[in-house]
Amino acid sequence: MRNSVAFLVSVIATLLGLGLAVVVDDGAYSVAGLPLLAALALFGFAVQWLVFVPSYLRQTEHYYDLTGALTYASVILLAAGFSGPDARGWVITMLVLIWCGRLGSFLFLRVKRAGKDGRFDTLKPYWPRFFMAWTLQGLWVFMTLLAALIAVTSPGSSGWDAWATLGLLIWAGGFAIEAIADRQKSAFKANPANQGHFIQHGLWAWSRHPNYFGEIVLWTGIALMATPAMSGWQWLGWLSPVFVCWLLMKVSGIPMLEQRADEKWGGQADYEAYKAATPVLLLRPPRRSA
Repeated sequence: MRNSVAFLVSVIATLLGLGLAVVVDDGAYSVAGLPLLAALALFGFAVQWLVFVPSYLRQTEHYYDLTGALTYASVILLAAGFSGPDARGWVITMLVLIWCGRLGSFLFLRVKRAGKDGRFDTLKPYWPRFFMAWTLQGLWVFMTLLAALIAVTSPGSSGWDAWATLGLLIWAGGFAIEAIADRQKSAFKANPANQGHFIQHGLWAWSRHPNYFGEIVLWTGIALMATPAMSGWQWLGWLSPVFVCWLLMKVSGIPMLEQRADEKWGGQADYEAYKAATPVLLLRPPRRSA
């Protein structure tokens, strides 16, 4: 039954991504008879499915995050190549490439060092469930890129303006928060003295998941930059940061990590004090002890 449900989820995710692409596409460009955004969404799914085959046969998730990052880069570059964007579109393209280059390499090296990603332990043995994970990554790529793709492929974009500047500044802040948080946690884990302990300094004293906060902020910046290029159904481009926020807060991010942390350190006085004093997501200066 679980395998059937997993396959059904894959079908629904594919149809959702392709349907949304058709709805928001303005019809200015097409590829092989398909609206450009629909072709890009289909390409994103196809990449996941192609890499899924050898990954399932070898029972490895080592290339999951790397494939996601390369798909981000490929989709945004194809969008720019087919449409020839203005300054706003090219800057957004570069921001996406910078983001996926840093995060993709970081996640790939992390799973290589760890030897595995525990999220896939119960998925890999069953092809429908593992296939679902790869298909959902295809949807994740397209949904997250939606606002960026609208801006990059819109012939009616208004050039550089205050929205672009504001969005760029917000993106830079989010990117810095995410990168700093990832570096701090990597350095913490690399120290043998910290084995079996949890990080609670640096940005991790301000939030229990500062990297996720940075991720949400940077995609909000991209959506702000893209706003002047939106019209009609293209306002659905704002689903991009909403989807990222929902995914991280309700699905595969915070709930999963909070459960693992509670299993490891729940009941310990220092961990319970950290949870009580530190916001789960939003950054806030650490409270001083009374």
